[in-house]
Amino acid sequence: MPLNIDSLKAERERLRDDLRLLEADQRKLESEIKALRQKEIQTKREIEALTTLIDLNEGRSEPREPPKKPDARGEAIKGEAKA
Repeated sequence: MPLNIDSLKAERERLRDDLRLLEADQRKLESEIKALRQKEIQTKREIEALTTLIDLNEGRSEPREPPKKPDARGEAIKGEAKA
């Protein structure tokens, strides 16, 4: 069965078009992820600022440290308090 060059070229163009759509979707999703990361950072900053204000209002001389992130097993990192 001989290969039809025109059908192969058409399939290649279809795949290229599909790839362009996928790349556009990927760029859009990456942009959304970036925006969510910025929102996360801003929220964490706001939490830290409010915690500092609460600590100052309660008369603490040293602001509390934020809880430590647990490792993959759910345990606090060695030498740190568990969250």
